Amino acid sequence: MNGPESQTESVTVLVVDDEQGLADLYAAWIDEEESYSTRTAYDGEEALDRIDDTVDVVLLDRRMPDLSGDEVLERIRDQRYDCRVVMVTAVNPDFDVLEMAFDEYVVKPLNEADIINIVERMLTRTSYDEQLQRLYALTSKKAALEAEKSQAELEQSDEFAALVSDLEQLQQSLDETLADFREGDFNSVLQDIPADHESDE
Repeated sequence: MNGPESQTESVTVLVVDDEQGLADLYAAWIDEEESYSTRTAYDGEEALDRIDDTVDVVLLDRRMPDLSGDEVLERIRDQRYDCRVVMVTAVNPDFDVLEMAFDEYVVKPLNEADIINIVERMLTRTSYDEQLQRLYALTSKKAALEAEKSQAELEQSDEFAALVSDLEQLQQSLDETLADFREGDFNSVLQDIPADHESDE
């Protein structure tokens, strides 16, 4: 898997959307970046045909005919492809996203800068260990639901309470692990975490 620091190696992004023009547009934006290459798929079955171990990032539409993005995501995880998956969708998040194994959830419309930033974030996370990747995935779910749901709805959801609890426990575990790091090591590895956390507060 290619990390963000290894730009001499090609990064492969699979763009999946049943709106062919939109998928092609996202791919064209990404292809403009040096060392990035793309594949496109216009339905779920084609997405599963086009993914392999060389794919680093998947931008996955959620609402597609026949095989939905939710089902494609589940099959990607079942087949244990080591890639970051971003749900790029017009579907506003509901509590069902808590059971989904994506890395980030973003709602259309998106511009070129949004798409490039998403891919770059995912490549950065590829270099993180499993705990940090899970921390960011949980944080993304929490932020998505907080942006969509009222405080009352969040407070009434046992699933959201469990998410918050899991996130707090994971953060505590990471804090204990990182306490053994030298301050310089901590800053170099986690320099972008405070910005993400501030957006959730």
